[in-house]
Order: sequence, then C-alpha cells, then structure tokens
Amino acid sequence: QVQLVESGGGLVQAGGSLRLSCAASGTIFSINAMAWYRQAPGKQRELVAAITRGGSTNYADSVKGRFTISRDNAKNTVYLQMNSLKPEDTAVYYCNADNVRSGFGTYDYWGQGTQVTVSS
Repeated sequence: QVQLVESGGGLVQAGGSLRLSCAASGTIFSINAMAWYRQAPGKQRELVAAITRGGSTNYADSVKGRFTISRDNAKNTVYLQMNSLKPEDTAVYYCNADNVRSGFGTYDYWGQGTQVTVSS
C-alpha cells in the first residue's frame, strides 16, 4: 500500500511563511510528477505547483514568485515553501503523486490534505 502523508500546515499571519511536506511511503520503485493542489471552501480544487522527476516545475499564476516546489527523489518527498502568504491562500492543500510504480502496480495517489489558514 502506498500512502502520502502531508505535514506543515497551520495558521499564519499575512506576509508569513509555511513549508509543507509530503512523504510517500510503501514499496515504491519510481514516481513521475508530484504536485500540490488546494481547495478553498466553495471552490474547485486547483493546481498550485508541480514538479517532474527531473526537476522541471510549473506554478499557478497566483503563486508565482511566492511559492517554491521542490522534491527529494531519494526520500520520495515533495515540499512546498510558501512565502508572502495572503488570506486568499487559505485552503486545504493536497499532495498528489502521478504514475507511482510500486509493488501494487502503477497508480496516482492523493494525500489526506493539510489546512493552511492565513489571517489578515
């Protein structure tokens, strides 16, 4: 069984920073892309940032220049450094791992979500 476990969410004031982590556990042979999504109340889930196994990244326009995604392939872990946070960044943040090859086959996986709340 492959699991994604997120950590690092919390409450922060506007202008502050948080760092999210997401570790994939299980008998994993490889992971293609990893990404962070978020979903605010009453809104659809949206892509925040993604990173390929080779390190290529892309970001939502709303977070460019403020958020940085990175990954450690040896640890099957992806990070999201969030700086200059705004109240509109408040959401549940979900980790996604694409094309995970494991002892159970090749599937996509989602984490359980971690709450990020930015106060004004």
